[in-house]
Amino acid sequence: MIDKMDLSNKASNLRKKLGADGEAPIDIFKLVQKIENLTLVFYGLGKNISGVCYKGTQSSLIVINSDMSLGRQRFSLAHELYHLYYDEVKKSSVSLILIGEGDETERKADQFASYFLISPSSLYRMVEEIRENANRTHLEVEDIIKLGQFYGISHKAMLYRLRNDGYLDAEEIKNMDISVVETASRLGYDTSLYRPLSESKKEMVLGHYIKSTEQLLENNRISQGKYEELLLDAFRYDIVYGLDEEGELSFD
Repeated sequence: MIDKMDLSNKASNLRKKLGADGEAPIDIFKLVQKIENLTLVFYGLGKNISGVCYKGTQSSLIVINSDMSLGRQRFSLAHELYHLYYDEVKKSSVSLILIGEGDETERKADQFASYFLISPSSLYRMVEEIRENANRTHLEVEDIIKLGQFYGISHKAMLYRLRNDGYLDAEEIKNMDISVVETASRLGYDTSLYRPLSESKKEMVLGHYIKSTEQLLENNRISQGKYEELLLDAFRYDIVYGLDEEGELSFD
């Protein structure tokens, strides 16, 4: 039996611990970089795996499948935070792409992820505002896209949450499984949320690994050549070659 109230409280507590507002949408990629001794890796993992989490004694690792859309990556990262902080059974886990599937731990992690990215009170207010402004009680596709855009998550992750909280039923869900990119475009939204990042940004390592490599060099524990080798292994060509975000040489 999944205790939704407990998962909601855990999500709220972790948001506060990491310094996030209890209600507003969050930039989870920036937020997790506050976690001590965590290395975050973005790497293509194919069509079946959404993420990986490993909890070590001195450091931890989260890998996010960068083949997924940006919105889905955000959900996956929140999912892996459950494994990092609250999964008492496994030191390592591999999570599948389908949301709401798998064993109880995986389903708990999905529920936690949804609460972490979207607080129940915030969602309630947003839905009520939509209903009041549209003068109707039911939600339509354009409303789902608006909510997904506001919270920065994928269309399927948004549908999952609305179904879980009783805002949509199973029949309504079927009618909303649409070509979200085309529909969002016609509604005037930026569709980057529904696409993976560009190829130049799909492989990246952030956090503890990079910081530790810098410290090894500063303490003369490794040579400049080894330092650059370690950074290249982490796809940090920008640091080694002085590239800017667009992959161009920076002369500033």
